[in-house]
Order: sequence, then structure tokens, then C-alpha cells
Amino acid sequence: MHDDSSETSFFSNSSSNFTSASQIDSGSIASYTHMHSSYLSTQQFRALSRINKTLPSKSSSITKTNHSRGRSLDIGRENKAMSYARNSDYAWSRASSCKSIISDPGSWLYDQNFTKDVPLATELPSRNRQANINLELEKLRIKLRHAQGMHVVAQSENIDASRKLNELSKRRLEESMKLKEIIAKEEMAKKLANYQIRKYQAAAKEAEYLKECAEREAVERKEVELKAIHAAKEKVKLKDALSGSSPQYRKFTWDEIMSATSSFSEDLKIGMGAYGIVYKCSLYHTTVAIKVLHSIGNHKTKQFQQELEILSKIRHPNLLLLLGACPDHGCLVYEYMENGNLEERLLQKNSTAPIPWFERYRIAWEIASALAFLHSSKPTPIIHRDLKPANILLGRNLVSKISDVGLSIMLNSDNLCTMYKDTEPIGTLCYIDPEYQRSGVISPKSDVYAFGMVILQLLTAKPAIALTYVVETAIDAENLTDILDPKAGTWPLQETLDLARLGLKCAELQRIDRPDLKDHVLPILERLKDVADRAQHSASIVTIKPKPPNHFMCPILQDVMDDPRVAADGYTYDHKAIQKWFQENHKSPITNMPLPHKNLIPNYTLLSAIIEWKSRNIYV
Repeated sequence: MHDDSSETSFFSNSSSNFTSASQIDSGSIASYTHMHSSYLSTQQFRALSRINKTLPSKSSSITKTNHSRGRSLDIGRENKAMSYARNSDYAWSRASSCKSIISDPGSWLYDQNFTKDVPLATELPSRNRQANINLELEKLRIKLRHAQGMHVVAQSENIDASRKLNELSKRRLEESMKLKEIIAKEEMAKKLANYQIRKYQAAAKEAEYLKECAEREAVERKEVELKAIHAAKEKVKLKDALSGSSPQYRKFTWDEIMSATSSFSEDLKIGMGAYGIVYKCSLYHTTVAIKVLHSIGNHKTKQFQQELEILSKIRHPNLLLLLGACPDHGCLVYEYMENGNLEERLLQKNSTAPIPWFERYRIAWEIASALAFLHSSKPTPIIHRDLKPANILLGRNLVSKISDVGLSIMLNSDNLCTMYKDTEPIGTLCYIDPEYQRSGVISPKSDVYAFGMVILQLLTAKPAIALTYVVETAIDAENLTDILDPKAGTWPLQETLDLARLGLKCAELQRIDRPDLKDHVLPILERLKDVADRAQHSASIVTIKPKPPNHFMCPILQDVMDDPRVAADGYTYDHKAIQKWFQENHKSPITNMPLPHKNLIPNYTLLSAIIEWKSRNIYV
């Protein structure tokens, strides 16, 4: 179809070319006839007649010639080119003849009439014209052949271009298909990548969850293991406690003792006895008393182990609490008793305040209850052997506690009396049982004798030497009030007389004459304590000021704070007291640790509470 259309267009163009060529030739012939009309009229008529006659044959020959030449240019299109050449030559000859006749109809008629008379001798000019016509026709044929060659070349190029275009179209289609495949594969790859990403994220979340579960399980397992270990240790401790084989105290290192006492600073020393020195210091933010033995000898080591064993196994409200020890260096850590010992308070050393009589009644009952506890302890009773006012410590609110049980002895429960021989009597003169000094036999009644001497000192605040004689003489003379401590207040006569007689009874020379602590002494002291409690209550309503809460008290002044300020150690102090402290010290009064700074923050909440408490209790 493409070739036919190309050939059709080619033949149409060729027809138009022939038509224009015939028009040009006819025009030239007409002009030539007009120019030579006078001279060649006869020849022109004859020539035109001859041309009209010879044109069909000439046209056929020309057509054959052109056909043979066109066939050499394009063999595949022989039939179409032949028919086209015939039609074009014939049309050209007919158009030329008609145009020449129409262009000059008068001459044509004249020539037609003239030819009848003109002889054939005038053929010479017509031959020249025929040669010119042939020449022009030859030129037209050359042009036609050239046009046909160009058409063939163009058609070949058009075919090549069409073929290349088809190839390019196919290639473009293939590339488009490949591009679509690539895009589809890319989309598939993206989908696969997103799926893999989601899968990875899910796996990562699952791994994280499993990791958290594993960590949680590890922590829980560790907690369970620690609990099991702690339970096992507690079980062992309980078994040891039941069997009496494990010490119930905390072991401190020597470095901790050295740090707490500031290398046994003289400023921290609060007492010194025959067996050791006592220091007041802070250990783990707790005020404690550390007792350090002078030296570790056989006898003192035995005394140290004795005190450590007894205090680590027994607990009583009126026995000094053992917090811990450093056994390797002979150090004992006790709770700190801020009011010193009973001897200092009775004799008012260091200008201490006197103890009211009702407090002395209560102290007597507390000491008796602690001794009764020691004497009835299981599995072995304990005898203190060194009871005296200096070994009775007073804490806050004058609560009394027995200390220094290092000289105590454990008796066989089957025999409450035992022979105890030593190079010298154990204890303090005036408090040692006379029968023990004479026979060397020790028993719970030995502590009763010392307790009787303590009662007499509570009443009189006098030294123990010859005190029993003084009291007996005063009672016999009915002037007991003359020897009572007047600084203790107004003593109740009958109750005080009963207490004095109880003290003399406990201090009998012979053990058999002394009363039983649990059956006779404690009931009397409980009755006297009730009297003292009623008197204390009445006195507190009338004259005794209420005791402030502990958090109102300044740790330095031991009094209610007027302007509470929080220091760098986290404790609250009175402003003036802590400022004075900072002038001489750079450490905390409580922890004894260096302070990072000396800035003080007002504690307005505590100040408002103190003001409210003062206004309610009219405390000055």
C-alpha cells in the first residue's frame, strides 16, 4: 500500500511536470510562428500539418524510448511507468497541438486553406522546427529521467527511513516494555524492601522485648538469689542465736574506728576508767560512745570477751545497748547517753542540775528490774559484780541503764552460788559484798548489796563510805530528813523512810539477811514508783515545763531553737549556735565530716511550728 501511494504521487507529479513542459513548448511554438508569419506562412502550415500527423507516431516512439529508459531505472515498476509514459506523452502532444491551434485560430484556418496550395517543397523550415522540438523533447526526457532517478532515490530513502522508523518504534516499544518491567520490578523491590523493613522492625521489637524480659528475669532471679542468700544467712544467724554460738553485734573495722574518733582525738574524750578510754563520736550519722581498752592482755582480753558476749546476747531497756565492736583492737561501740552517769549527777559535777526525788524513785526501780533480768537470764544467770553509780548511765529524760558488764560472771543454773577466786577482789570498794571478800563466794545477793548502797546514795547524794552507818543513825534518831539531799525537792516522808529501810536491808553484811530482789525488792519499788509518777504528774501540771519535741532541739545547744537554719550536712541548727561553731570548726557537728560550704537556709516551716508550740505551752 505504501509503495502504491508513493508511485501514485510520483506519477501525479510527473503528469504535472509534463503538462507544464507542454505548455512551455506550445508557447515557444506560437511565438516562433508569430515572428515568422510573413516569411514562413506556407512552411508553417505544412510543418504544423506534418507535426499533427507525425505527433502520434513520435509520441509513441518517445514513449517507448522513455519507457525503456525508465525501465532501466526501476525494473520493479515497469507496467506502471509504461502506462504513465504513454498517457503523459499523448497528453503533451495533444495539448501542444490544441494550444497552437487555439492560440491563433485565424492563422490556423488560413494555414488549413493555404496548405492545399502550398507545395511540399517548403519542408525545410519545418525540419528545423522539428529538430528544435526534438531537442526540447530530449531535454524534457533528460529532466524526466533525472526526476525519476531522484524519485527512486527519495523513495528508497523513504523506505529506509520507514524501515528505520519501524525499527525505532519496535525498539522504543521494547524499551518501553523493559522500562515497565523495570518499574514493576522496582515497585516489587520496594514492596519487598518495605516488607523486609517491617519484618526487621518486628524482629527488633521482639528482640528488644525478649532482651527486656531476659533482663527482668535476670534481675528477678538475682533478687530471688539474694533473698535466698539472705534467708539462708538469717536462718544460720537464727540457729546460731538459738544455740548461742554467734555474736549479735556489728563488726567495725579499725579504719572506721580511727575515722570516727579522729585518730582518738583528745577533744572527743568524755571519760577514762581503769580499763579503757571512752570517746564521743559520730559513726554512720549516729552519735555513739566508743570504749577502747588500754591494752590487750590476757585478763583484759577475757574481760572484753565477757562483756562482748553478754551484751551481744541480751537486750533490756535498762541495759546499755551494744551497737558493735572491733574485736581485733578491743573496741566496743555503745549508744551514747547524753546525761552522763548517776554519780556525776548526784554529786553535781560540772554544775549539772540536781535530780528530783521522783526521778530517783524511778531510777531505783529501773536498776532493780535490770538486775532481776540479769539474775534470771537463761540458760545461765548473770551477776554484774561491779554495780555502782558510776556504771549507771543516764540518757534523755534521765532514763537509767547499767553499763560495764565486763566483770560479770555467768553462774551455773543449778548452783546460784559459786566460788570465784582471784588475786584481788573484783569490783569497787564500798560496793563489794563483804561476804564475798571474806569467803570468795559470789552470788546474786552480791549485786543486791551493791544495789542497797546505790539506794542510800540516791537518797543522800553522799559518798558510799560509811553511808550505812549514817543512815541507820538518822533513822534511829528519827531525823532522816536531815541527811536527805535537799536539792531533790520535798521528799515524801513515809515513802522515803520505806526506801531507806529497803536500802539498809539490801546492804546487810550477811547474804542470808538480804531480801530477794524479785520477790521483795521489786514490789516495794513498784509501789514507790507509782507514788513518784503521781507526784511527777502533779508537779508537771503546776511547775514543770513540758518537754519540747526532739526536732525542736538544737544539736549544739541541746535547747529549743530560736532561728532554725539548715546547714550543708542536712541537719537543722540554731542560727547563732551554728555561726559560732563555724568560727572554730569546718566540720559537721553531727557527722563530723567536712562541709562543702557554710551556707545556711532558713527553715520557716520548723520556725512556725516552734512558735506555735511555744505559744501553746507558754515556753520561755
